[in-house]
Amino acid sequence: MTSMMIRPGQFIRLLRINFVLMRHGLDDIIFATHLFRPFRFLIYLNPINWFLRKRASRAVRVRRALEDLGPIFTKFGQMLSTRRDLLADDIADELERLQDAVPPFPGAIAQQLIEKALGLPVEEVFDEFESRPLASASIAQVHAAKLKDGKEVVIKVLRPNVLPVIQRDLSLMYIIAELASRYSSDARRLRPVEIVAEYEKTIIDELDLLREAANASQLRRNFEGETSLYVPEVYWDYTSVNVLVMERIYGVPIRNVEELKEKGTNMKRLAELGVEIFFNQVFQHNFFHADMHPGNIFVDITDPQRPKYVAVDFGIVGTLSTVDKRYLAENFLAFFQRDYNKVARLHVESGWVPSGTRVDEFESAIRSVCEPIFERPLKDISFGQLLLRLFQTARRFNMEVQPQLVLLQKTLLNIEGLGRQLYPDLDLWKTAKPFLERWMDEQVGARSMLIAMRENIPHLVEKMPEMPGLVYAALKKAAEGEKHEQQLQEMQKIREEIRRSNKRTVLTIAGTGLLLGGLITFGLDGYTPGLIWGAPLVSWITGGLGVIILTVSLQD
Repeated sequence: MTSMMIRPGQFIRLLRINFVLMRHGLDDIIFATHLFRPFRFLIYLNPINWFLRKRASRAVRVRRALEDLGPIFTKFGQMLSTRRDLLADDIADELERLQDAVPPFPGAIAQQLIEKALGLPVEEVFDEFESRPLASASIAQVHAAKLKDGKEVVIKVLRPNVLPVIQRDLSLMYIIAELASRYSSDARRLRPVEIVAEYEKTIIDELDLLREAANASQLRRNFEGETSLYVPEVYWDYTSVNVLVMERIYGVPIRNVEELKEKGTNMKRLAELGVEIFFNQVFQHNFFHADMHPGNIFVDITDPQRPKYVAVDFGIVGTLSTVDKRYLAENFLAFFQRDYNKVARLHVESGWVPSGTRVDEFESAIRSVCEPIFERPLKDISFGQLLLRLFQTARRFNMEVQPQLVLLQKTLLNIEGLGRQLYPDLDLWKTAKPFLERWMDEQVGARSMLIAMRENIPHLVEKMPEMPGLVYAALKKAAEGEKHEQQLQEMQKIREEIRRSNKRTVLTIAGTGLLLGGLITFGLDGYTPGLIWGAPLVSWITGGLGVIILTVSLQD
């Protein structure tokens, strides 16, 4: 997080941001904050507002402003579109239309960056290299090439000096977020600083192409031998932090629905396959491609009746813990059984809402959200919207939405939207239910026990030769522990004896003193009558107390 101190360069950039907001009629955003509210009258001095009789909707104006502010803000808008738990639906829908397409940088510069990363001229590594990029985005651009052995590849290279630009705009985003949190209660509720921090982590991760290459290799290994999804091969010998070389793939972009239909593609199968791939990644592999928008997916229609997905761009992936997966599976099943009490209890038991949450109140809130959804046919129910409504409801009960679940929701919404675009009658529940039930069967019951035994037997067999030694060590440790316990008990007895002895000593001294005092007083009265008035009575009382105390000390 950056400091609130604004440097000169940042101040100029901030003025530019304000100008863009005003140009798109978003000056009300600026003057809605407490900081600028006293100057709200300046809205009427904006010449744009004088002549603009009919302006576009708020959502459209927000999208256009982000596009004008540059690629880093465009990517921020794309990320923000996934946080439907925070945004109004119209803004979230419009932000999804943001296109991460920026003018390419010169091919000669790309070649220099590639040669620096490889330590060799491109002619020594590639048989062919196309200086004109295939695609260009805010973080990197892609060039086609051919290796010396004739294999066709693509080279993804980071933009030059992209990190300083990202850091500059991120620092400004933090400043704006902190100002919004400080001066706007509405903005504070949306937690803008946390949103910027989430975006920072995502975009910084995308700057490491070694991470992307590792993600691609893992996905390729997970789907090795399967016919549903193909992941291109990574050529590690030519890959570094800022250069990634992968196998070139061919296929029909999945957004070209009409072309797929014209070529006789089995659209029903293609739509269902996308859902199967997603749930397979989530519940079987626990590693899912979290950026599966239409621009990153192609279709291999070598056999149109058995289409195959081909994925690219692996900068963002998601994983779930066993607790997360169990939460999702049990919640989906409970939702479709309309067991809202179980849904509420699962949230409390998992710790996703505070332990003091009243289950009956939470159950009632969930029911009020979900019942209207379930009035529709199952095939028309959106899993993604169901998750979204759940998150929005749970936030009222102080649920902290986990980043990995935000990625899951985003991916699920993409897959659903894509699937129903391909085949409007896609029954997502029918396709997903077998995955959920099979996963739950593997987690509980006899089958899960057999799976656990099968996984642990090799480990137990490996440890068998060590078992006698481990048993001896355990027994020895237990014996030493028992001996140590006995020593502690004996020490406690000694301490108790010392305490009692000290008590007896004090009582003995006190009793002896009182007894002697009584005797002395009695003797004085006998030898010097009248010296002390009432001495016999005092001597008897004092001496009696001394005897009592001495008796107690001897009994203790």
